[in-house]
Amino acid sequence: MTGPPLPLRTARLVLRTAETGDLDAVHSYWGDPEVTRYLPFDTLDRAGSLARLGRYFGSTDPQAAGDALFLVVEHEGRIVGDVMLRLKTGEPPSVAELGWVFHPSVAGQGLATEAASAMAALAFGHYACHRVEAQLDPHNDRSAALCRRLGMQQEAHLRLDWFGKGEWGDTMIFGMLREEWSGPRGS
Repeated sequence: MTGPPLPLRTARLVLRTAETGDLDAVHSYWGDPEVTRYLPFDTLDRAGSLARLGRYFGSTDPQAAGDALFLVVEHEGRIVGDVMLRLKTGEPPSVAELGWVFHPSVAGQGLATEAASAMAALAFGHYACHRVEAQLDPHNDRSAALCRRLGMQQEAHLRLDWFGKGEWGDTMIFGMLREEWSGPRGS
């Protein structure tokens, strides 16, 4: 399979591979405890953000289960977040997981929905997945609402199923099947 057609463009966004010069922008939200409180990683210092960004450089052409695509999201020439598409099970992979992180300054503008929708379209189109899912902290109401806007359904609430940040936490799982996908959502 060939790599995905990058960058991805939506009505208002450019989803592209990360570059070294993106460090300050991504650190502005990866280093914010309010942003990372629902994420599976701790608030990052600058060195941690650099290391995480470095992992993004090699994650641009997922082909097998476990591989991921990480893209930064630009709006009006400014990085406002990042998105992830991880191929999961099957040969070739037929299930994908979506993830997203956005700067709080763009909350409520529909940018996360637009970016996540573009990634779902990539999963169902380019990768021909039959299912897309998202896993999130049940306290993360904004991400749960985003899942619903995409057309995902809450399928599970797992109790105390993962250990992170020094404590056990719950996971909510949202999912959507190919036949339920009604196409990208934009502005």
